[in-house]
Amino acid sequence: MPPLEAWGWSPVWEERFAAFAGDGRQPGRVLREDRRQMLVAVAAGDCEAHVAGRLIHTATAREAWPAVGDWVALARAEQGRGARIEAVLPRTSRFVRRAVADGNRTEEQVLAANVDTIFLVAGLNEDFNPRRLERYLTAAWDSGARPVVLLNKADLCHDIEAAIDAISAAAVGVPIHSLSAATGAGLEALAPYLGRGQTVVFLGSSGVGKSTLINRLLGEARQAVREIRAYDGRGRHTTTAREMLALPEGGLVIDTPGLRELELWDDGEGVDHVFADIAALAEECRFRDCQHGSEPGCAVLAAVAAGELDPRRLESFHKLQREQAMLAIRKEQRARLGYGTTKYSMKRLRRYRR
Repeated sequence: MPPLEAWGWSPVWEERFAAFAGDGRQPGRVLREDRRQMLVAVAAGDCEAHVAGRLIHTATAREAWPAVGDWVALARAEQGRGARIEAVLPRTSRFVRRAVADGNRTEEQVLAANVDTIFLVAGLNEDFNPRRLERYLTAAWDSGARPVVLLNKADLCHDIEAAIDAISAAAVGVPIHSLSAATGAGLEALAPYLGRGQTVVFLGSSGVGKSTLINRLLGEARQAVREIRAYDGRGRHTTTAREMLALPEGGLVIDTPGLRELELWDDGEGVDHVFADIAALAEECRFRDCQHGSEPGCAVLAAVAAGELDPRRLESFHKLQREQAMLAIRKEQRARLGYGTTKYSMKRLRRYRR
């Protein structure tokens, strides 16, 4: 199979690339991002690439920069400097988070692009946390890809059914699979998501077993792993850079460093998807603008009082709503301050060339 087809190239992408094909450019897919250096798959194989100065100059924000999974237009650079990434093709999906840059200023960071499925990995050990998963699911629904929850370390869990029930309440309508990277049990359930040309990204906090799972799927110990800490069940980063890998059966996986925290960036409908049960209850509230705090006739508070809704879930809902409201304010302030203008891009270009 030609290399580009092995990385998901299709007639659809060929049609989209046509608008960027001038001046001898060729298509490629970003396989690895390590700070400012990229590894890109092209028709002739893999090559090192850097972002062209023109793209840095015209990029209106950090989200316009290439990320792992992106299809890009490249030109060969002079003097053996590899290739230049001159354009990023429009994305079908992107998983993003709020990142801090230049002091306290915030902007979007794309962790993975053009993925079909997001595997949200949680550990069935001391680090089990449904509230954290609600945050991941909110970002996943806003990404444009479909979320799937993987409950890893089933071999360490004494009551898997109770854990699945707890996650089911947080992940309404989302497929949930329990498995063990250590023993290989349950991995066969992932086959439908890993067909030829399909791209998935593994996301989760450190120590949940993402790299171990990928090693199982690869059939070799390619990704480095570390033991988790005994006293709290957490781990340290083993993956240091985002990277796309091809599976023997033709699927594509993106491994990512463990996330210590995930701050939302999109203020779309992800919260509504994750908390669809609360939205359904809210239809019965006395007031249409009920905030489910202390209003009379609140059906959501009534469900909490009756034991039908976990109060921690309602607290999580309020927290994510407040975070999205603050995010909207920050975005408006950012736009007023002119971040993403040519002047800002030129400052970034000077830093990039140092």
